[in-house]
Amino acid sequence: MPVTTLDALLSEVRGCRACADHLPLGPRPVLRAATTARILVVGQAPGTRVHASGVPWDDPSGDRLRDWMGVDSATFYDERRIAIIPMGLCYPGKGPSGDLPPRRECAELWHERLLAHLVELRLVLLIGAYAVQHYGRSWRKPSLTAAVAGWREVPAPFVPLPHPSPRNIGWRLRNPWLESELVPELRRRVATVL
Repeated sequence: MPVTTLDALLSEVRGCRACADHLPLGPRPVLRAATTARILVVGQAPGTRVHASGVPWDDPSGDRLRDWMGVDSATFYDERRIAIIPMGLCYPGKGPSGDLPPRRECAELWHERLLAHLVELRLVLLIGAYAVQHYGRSWRKPSLTAAVAGWREVPAPFVPLPHPSPRNIGWRLRNPWLESELVPELRRRVATVL
């Protein structure tokens, strides 16, 4: 029987075990959503800290993202206003240079079904290459840098962003226009939508 409400669907998603055999810490889908959300944050996948807390973006990357958006924690975690659905809903494990990529099953199984309930969305933040590749098929650029640099040409409601990880400090230093041009516009759009 198909799920007819977002609450029922969220319960189904949180009970997902599709990738259990591939997850070193076991399944723990981390997401937030409500039918009234006007902003969607699509990131990569939870890290170990978020896996432990169950709170998305509960780390230094989240602090920077909230700063870029110009919102405080109370606003960011108000799922009635901001939905948070990463490409991979569970911690995927450690790779040779950071966490492994998000598992593909999550987006295939859940994203379309979840988005069908988010009818009030006005702004979708695509954070990192995996989100941009998945949602930016019609306007994809050859690299994440090119996609973010071309943010003015990206169709609404999307805004491509690099991952706000402290590891990306070099990228941000090489691309100062992020902080001087895109971040002020992002803050304006967030304030307008909220």
